[in-house]
Amino acid sequence: MPVIVQKYGGSSVATTEKIRKVAETVIKRKEKGNAMVVVVSAMGDTTDELISLAKGISEKPDKRELDVILSTGEVISSALLAMAIKNMGHDAVSYTAYQIGMKTSGEYGKSLIEDLDIERITKSLNEKKIVIIAGFQGINEFGDITTLGRGGSDTTAVALAVKLNGTCEIYTDVDAIYTTDPREYNKAKRLKEIDYEEMLELASLGAQIMHPRSVELGQKYGVPIHVGLSCGEIQGTEIKEVNNMNMESKPVTGIATSDNNIAITINGIDQDKNILSNISEAIGSRKINIDMISQTAPMQGKVNVSFTIPKNDIDECTTIIKSFAETKNIFVDKDITKFSMVGIGMKTTSCAASKMFKLFTENEIDVKLITTSEIRITCAIKQEDKEKAVNLVAHKFNL
Repeated sequence: MPVIVQKYGGSSVATTEKIRKVAETVIKRKEKGNAMVVVVSAMGDTTDELISLAKGISEKPDKRELDVILSTGEVISSALLAMAIKNMGHDAVSYTAYQIGMKTSGEYGKSLIEDLDIERITKSLNEKKIVIIAGFQGINEFGDITTLGRGGSDTTAVALAVKLNGTCEIYTDVDAIYTTDPREYNKAKRLKEIDYEEMLELASLGAQIMHPRSVELGQKYGVPIHVGLSCGEIQGTEIKEVNNMNMESKPVTGIATSDNNIAITINGIDQDKNILSNISEAIGSRKINIDMISQTAPMQGKVNVSFTIPKNDIDECTTIIKSFAETKNIFVDKDITKFSMVGIGMKTTSCAASKMFKLFTENEIDVKLITTSEIRITCAIKQEDKEKAVNLVAHKFNL
């Protein structure tokens, strides 16, 4: 019997009525001869509400205890969905991360999945039960509850599909993956399929449909991931390895933007071959993601270094930087949008970058920082220029 692992996001289980609709959808798939495993997120805005509740007690909640609180949202959703399925005459069982041995490592709030034990899940499937899993959570080596970070239920679902040799379906409040956010560009096109590599770049650069680690897991183990509308009939998007023979005719697949970063510049650092690595190592040791690094040419034995980090890490990061530079030489730019153009076709064509920069120059869009890979170009621009940049580039590349 084929195993299907489905994941339903918070908007899909936001109310008891929506939970009943999910239960009906899952039952229909089971009746077609499938073994069903369902991963659920917390209901609606529950996670935000729990964070707010914790901050009502402490401005900086203890990370271990915060993970304990946040994990309860998914537990509630999973139990309610199991109840709904049972009420419709089908057998179901809900499990927490502890009950399926979801082992994690790393920091509280952004832990990594190490392994999971499928014995209990397999036994329940063999008993013809629909298995409901609380996503987003795991248990570390000390037996503590940890969470995987926002969107971690996607990662839970893909990890289960890998271990169960099943297929993975991610259901949310959008009907597919688009070339760019339709709310920013109303002519954005729906993608029938997208390559793992492209989706991984888009997800890590601000496209919020998929969690980057879930795409990475799918790519590593060759598990195609279907993304579609919860309980909808519209065909979604398949994330898989795409053998596109016409890459050169369409170098750009999509655009992603993010307003969740800040740029930090450190002026007048002593020219030292170890200085950049020392700063990066100190920041990286606190699990702070550095991106868009740039360094000026040496002048009188001094260099300037700029890089971007997530906004939420600004306090911790600036504290670290002060051990390398005086406060007067540290500058923070909060007015940035990371604008990224992604496409496997860029590997074989060189015109995409020049076209984009020409558009920016002609329309007075200033570029503050640039970073590139084989399949993407990312620029830091002013936030007020985001909408104009999206529309110009999407139109130019027929996205």
